[in-house]
Amino acid sequence: MQIILASQSPRRKELLKEIFDVFDIMPQDVDEDVKEDNPIELVKELALKKLNNLDEKYKDALIISADTIVWLNGKLYGKPHTIEKAIETLHALSGTIHHVFTGVCIAYKGERHVFVDEAKIEFRKLTDDEIVKYVYDKKPLDKAGAYGIQDGDMVKGYEGSYSNIMGLPVERLKEELKKLGVI
Repeated sequence: MQIILASQSPRRKELLKEIFDVFDIMPQDVDEDVKEDNPIELVKELALKKLNNLDEKYKDALIISADTIVWLNGKLYGKPHTIEKAIETLHALSGTIHHVFTGVCIAYKGERHVFVDEAKIEFRKLTDDEIVKYVYDKKPLDKAGAYGIQDGDMVKGYEGSYSNIMGLPVERLKEELKKLGVI
């Protein structure tokens, strides 16, 4: 069976290797701008968008798409795309407790299965110098919330799945794939 990861994230690729040795990577170019104030519905919608009808083209494949966001006080923090926005985002998250939501879509045998995993993260208070150094050293422009949990010591603590915070909730994905009879 062909397995497809519909994502260009190097972290998702690394995480999916915990389940499958071999898979194809077919990132889909989609507009990630959606109008939704509910983080759970937002990541579901984005995961479905990222599938981008690959399941119609590859009917016999198992296809996995995902999207991760950071959510704080009703505000979405996606990929910052610029250094200035990354610095601004990390200032906003500094010293807070925020949430990471990852929506995952599994397309298999003509059906789409969507689920959301949530984690709660506590950031320690960051200095201006720490934020600037992190942004210039780690270049987190392609990471939701402008950070990677694996990249430093900003995180004081968390509840939930570490792999979810990285971008793909491996434990939950394994459970869902077992339910579908894939693994």
